[in-house]
Amino acid sequence: MRLLAACLFLVLSTTSALPGAWPRERGTGFVSADARLAWPQDVAHRQHADALQQYYTLYVEYGLTDRWTLGLDLGRSVSGDGKTVVFLQYPLRDRDRGLRATAQLGFGKISGEAVLRPGLALGWELPKGWLSAESVAEIRTDSGLTDLKLDVTWGVTFDGGTKWIMQLQTGRPWASEDFARAATSVVVPLRGRLSVEAGLTWGLHTDESVGVKLGLWKEF
Repeated sequence: MRLLAACLFLVLSTTSALPGAWPRERGTGFVSADARLAWPQDVAHRQHADALQQYYTLYVEYGLTDRWTLGLDLGRSVSGDGKTVVFLQYPLRDRDRGLRATAQLGFGKISGEAVLRPGLALGWELPKGWLSAESVAEIRTDSGLTDLKLDVTWGVTFDGGTKWIMQLQTGRPWASEDFARAATSVVVPLRGRLSVEAGLTWGLHTDESVGVKLGLWKEF
């Protein structure tokens, strides 16, 4: 079974750099690029010519104001097709304590077809990390076909800025079965606002892949 990419891009150390439920401050931004490689969990199937799956993604956020965030999402959709989506995010509940909630609306193309992408992100700050849930619906405007995605993330921050991220990635592509995948990664600051991420993925339900990920994050 092909690997279905689910992209969640998490950012670093301060409140303004937490995942989607936290709006980006005016005039600040974030960019990430990563490569993901995946193989069948069954060693016997790794000899096939198409056993290796490769995915490359680019994600950008920029704070238009303290409440409006503009973004660009390039890579793979829930269904595994190529995507280009431009989106806006706006906080529904943005308080210093308790639940944070952000709404998103994106427009773009998936596999050459126009797409509308509404989304909702929820987040909670923890004493040394965060907990978040992010969901989107990728709706093809011509056909009405819809893919759904929900990612749940727990992030832990250690002294020195290193982070450990644990994630459950789930989706419901219109053309195939629901899937679930576990992912874990470590994010290490390099210099300034540049960090490197390395991680692993393991398919849990209908996804029979194992994968590795390597990426770079930059705040500006």
